[in-house]
Amino acid sequence: MNLFNKDAGSALEAKEKAQWIAYAPFAFQGARALRDFGILEYIESRKPETVTIEEVEKKCNLSHYGARVLMEAGLGIGLLLLEGEKYRLSKTGFFILSDPMTKVNMDFTHDVCYEGLFRLDESIRNGKPEGLKVFGNWKTIYEGLSKLPVHVQRSWFGFDHYYSDQAFPSAAKVVFKDKPKKILDIGGNTGKWAIHCVKNDPDVHVTIMDLPGQLDMARKNIKEMGLSHRISFFENNLLEGSKKFPGGFDTIWMSQFLDCFSDDEIVSILTSCRDALAENGHVYILETLWDKQGFETSAFCLQMTSLYFTALANGNSQMYSSKAFSKCVERAGYKVAEQSDKIGGYHSLMKCRKV
Repeated sequence: MNLFNKDAGSALEAKEKAQWIAYAPFAFQGARALRDFGILEYIESRKPETVTIEEVEKKCNLSHYGARVLMEAGLGIGLLLLEGEKYRLSKTGFFILSDPMTKVNMDFTHDVCYEGLFRLDESIRNGKPEGLKVFGNWKTIYEGLSKLPVHVQRSWFGFDHYYSDQAFPSAAKVVFKDKPKKILDIGGNTGKWAIHCVKNDPDVHVTIMDLPGQLDMARKNIKEMGLSHRISFFENNLLEGSKKFPGGFDTIWMSQFLDCFSDDEIVSILTSCRDALAENGHVYILETLWDKQGFETSAFCLQMTSLYFTALANGNSQMYSSKAFSKCVERAGYKVAEQSDKIGGYHSLMKCRKV
């Protein structure tokens, strides 16, 4: 389905949208402030009554000026409605306040991406995540993930886990049809997939391969759950290419991982997987492909997330289209044997075999 082949709307509507884009940072920060100062929550709590600026300033401990500029901005953004001199919440305001996905996306945008995106143009020119400098001097955000400020880590993992957690139960049903015994979880992060696997199958053993900082977090989580005898760890920096992958796995799993690499790096990683994979084994790849989304808004979110990869994550990866991603899989010598789309609502699960 092509969601982007029509230039819909009138010239006036197009110009209006252009102004929304021009003022997008103002709208975002205004909406976040209305949420985080408790203004939206207070107005919603008074429903069906409407509220005045004076009531909000007292309840939310703001100056009259602060409450007024934010609430008037809320009208333009579309979060608030005005009846006489009193305000109430709009439908959009309700979702900004109460929708878990919207909260995760806003926190990720503000805490992780906002300052770094200022250097998007430099990142495009240099092919490096120049915006990452706001946090530290690392080549990629993954090297510094365990060292980021706590609130930034919380928003990063909240964003990552919100989408993967929805997909894991459905994806596991597909993977475990083959009754795997040895799984290599590449880019296992905090160990959520590995934990999900061993909890749901008493005969499976999982090895997590990742960077040292991520493995430390995974070890801690897995030890606390008493699962260390079922899950092993293998430290490896895939960008260095200095270590050969461990072998003998009937299943290799990568969830929201290969989007962290460029086209050529994806091909290199998948090529290295060939020797780690037992005969008749399969590589399972779980990704959010923007052209496999059912709604234009979902595709939009993924296309915007690509700019996070450009400016902060590594400077050379993205949320891929299915066509671009399939080319990488084929170049590495695999064929997609099965593909299931809309796993967990947004993901595609590719079951790949060696050609």
